[in-house]
Amino acid sequence: MGTKRPMGQVIEMKAQGTRARLREAYERGTLVRLWRGSLEGGSFTGYVAGIGREYFLIAAIGDYIGFDGWYALRHRDVTELEAPDKNHAFIEKAMALKGVVPVLPRDWSLDDAEALARSAQAANGVIAVHVDTEGEAEMCYVGRVLAFEPDGFVMQEITPDAEWLRESSFFGYDEISAIAVKSPYNDALEMVAGVPSEDVLPARGHGAKH
Repeated sequence: MGTKRPMGQVIEMKAQGTRARLREAYERGTLVRLWRGSLEGGSFTGYVAGIGREYFLIAAIGDYIGFDGWYALRHRDVTELEAPDKNHAFIEKAMALKGVVPVLPRDWSLDDAEALARSAQAANGVIAVHVDTEGEAEMCYVGRVLAFEPDGFVMQEITPDAEWLRESSFFGYDEISAIAVKSPYNDALEMVAGVPSEDVLPARGHGAKH
């Protein structure tokens, strides 16, 4: 009889296989669809724009066939991957007719959460931070980074009513499952919220969930 492979090793081998397929999609410019079944019920469709040790970057295409933002996701969270997306022919024809050309940034650092947060902050003033440490569901917070610290960063958040909070929030690098920028929702929040107050109180955990 053979010996059982430890579960952790199985998960790691699966992650390595997914990483290789994502890298191939990145090199070929393939439209992909992926799921993160342990974190959310929906899926992401888009083009792979970067690969790192811990995260990879997707230029997302929304169901309305338009650019939906850049999403940096963890390799280990991917539970299913279609490469190419089974509906890629329709999606890409619709994109061509609508003149949708997603921008694929090539200069993001994706090896760890700190490098990712710094790249996202440099790419756009307002970012969406997803954390997986609050029960079973992944939570999202939107705001601007105020300062980087050794174990995380401080952020001033925007509420779902597009108001800047006066009290800042702290996010640890070890709880970040994803970071997104330039989505239509985030851009609308930033537009409505306007210029943030410079008088921000010290961080006290997370604030306004989206």
